[in-house]
This record gives sequence, structure tokens and C-alpha cells, in this order.
Amino acid sequence: MENSSRKVKIVVAMPGLDCHDRGIIYLSHVLREAGMEVVYLGRFNTPENIVNTAIEEDADVIALSYLNDHLYMIFFPRVVELLKERGASDICVMAGGRIIEEDRPKLKELGITGFFGQSTPTPVMVDHIVKRVKRERWKVN
Repeated sequence: MENSSRKVKIVVAMPGLDCHDRGIIYLSHVLREAGMEVVYLGRFNTPENIVNTAIEEDADVIALSYLNDHLYMIFFPRVVELLKERGASDICVMAGGRIIEEDRPKLKELGITGFFGQSTPTPVMVDHIVKRVKRERWKVN
């Protein structure tokens, strides 16, 4: 981010009924401190609301978090599907929370990356987000 005057814009949200939001609130603060523009939707969102907001806000990234159970395998792919349907598949989708190892290849196949867990150092998350956005969204090497 230090070499660019343009800020990464990121929509941060929790789909479904997961109420474990401490991590995503912390992440929102970390991303702001790293110079990103953060649109925090909080918890209890539908995939439709998340995608609509990302498109309306011209976001570069959707960061999803889910800690409650295995329902992320319904919500996260639905977000990607809606982005494609709306012609916005260039918006990067990243995931965090408690994502089991066996599901990661399936999500990665859909274009979801990151898989940031509770012990991921914040510089690792920020670096991943910036590199992916520059490469895939802004087409900068």
C-alpha cells in the first residue's frame, strides 16, 4: 500500500447467524490502520446483501468470516456465485474464521483465498490482501 495512492477498499462481513464477531471487528481496525478503506457490515448478513454492498461500494475485496459451524460451505460459495451472476467476479473474495482443512481446496477452486484463522499474524493478512488485489483486481505486478 505504501507505493500506491489508491486505497484497497474492502467489505468485511459475516454471513448467516454466526455471532462470533470479535475477530472481524479487530480485523476491520487492523485493515484501516494498514491504510485500507473498510466497509464493515458486521454479522447476520445474507450473501445477497454482502455482494450488493460490495458492488455499490466498488469494493476490491470481500472478506468473509465464519466461526460457528460448517455452514460457510453454503454461504461462501454463494457469494462467489452471486458475484459471477452480477458481472463482478473481479472482486476478490477472502475467508477467515474456522475453516476445516478438507474444505480449503474446494473454496480455493472457487477463487476464495486467505483462510485466515485466529492465530494468523496481521501482517500476513494485510500482505496477502494487498498482493492479491494488485495482481488480480488492479492488474499491477
